[in-house]
Amino acid sequence: MAHDTRPAGGVRGRRRSAVLGAALSGCALIAAATPPAAAHPGVPGGPGRTTAYAALGDSYTSGPGIPTQVDAACGRSDRNYPSLVAARRQPAVFTDVSCGGATTAQMWQAQGANPPQLDALDRHTDLVTVQIGGNDIGFGTIIDTCARLAAQDPAGNPCQRSYQASGHDRLAVAIARTAPKVGRVLRAVRARAPHARVVVVGYPALLPDDGTGCFPQVPFARGDFPYLRDTGKRLNLMLRLVAGLNRAEYVDTYGPTVGHDMCKPPADRWIEPLRPASPAAPAHPNAEGEAAMARAVLARLERGPGRS
Repeated sequence: MAHDTRPAGGVRGRRRSAVLGAALSGCALIAAATPPAAAHPGVPGGPGRTTAYAALGDSYTSGPGIPTQVDAACGRSDRNYPSLVAARRQPAVFTDVSCGGATTAQMWQAQGANPPQLDALDRHTDLVTVQIGGNDIGFGTIIDTCARLAAQDPAGNPCQRSYQASGHDRLAVAIARTAPKVGRVLRAVRARAPHARVVVVGYPALLPDDGTGCFPQVPFARGDFPYLRDTGKRLNLMLRLVAGLNRAEYVDTYGPTVGHDMCKPPADRWIEPLRPASPAAPAHPNAEGEAAMARAVLARLERGPGRS
């Protein structure tokens, strides 16, 4: 196995950081999500033949709670989007090491019985999907905090005020600090699988894109919905930019899932609320959500290699 690479230093590293920092500030947030795309019932295939496909990621990749669970410790389903992508492209070798709770650190560190995720790669790997970063900024803690604070001011924005109480947005800072971690992951992927097509997968639309709330179905204060929506968009923008800076492709899963967030009725919902009605983890994609992400990944693969 090739060793991981460290963040680029010198002039190149400083330029990369400057470009990313500038793009993440101010009005760049507006560009975070692609406009909603229609979800097609068919799942496109793609040109060429994938020989060895490895999927890296956290619980949004692994699909906790979705039948059938093939790794209970990691919450990994055989109907998650990597499995659906593999079923369509039929690689000779398919390795899914995604695991619930994974951060960028788990690319190098074992997570219980799950080995370091980068160990799934070698020089023969020709397709890698990576979906990581949500746990680095604290997805679970954010949800718990916002749900707890909502009782104090259900019509206001207590969660936003809490995260901005110091005079700066702590979640925006967390996203900016996660950017170089994701960049390091992508450079390590390239070092271990130098011939692979590397695809960074963004996160889906968890909350209504118009910023409206749905208390008590989703127990956040009314004014916190736009803030949390924008935080998700900012995270996706960071992933898109870091992918581009590291010779990887980016797949938007936000646009294709708009209108299917956790506030929607069960028949239209691809993201389950904090009390799921379909088999899935709270605030995570259900089987339909994983299928939607698979369609987005396959559509990107169908367009052939190239940066987003």
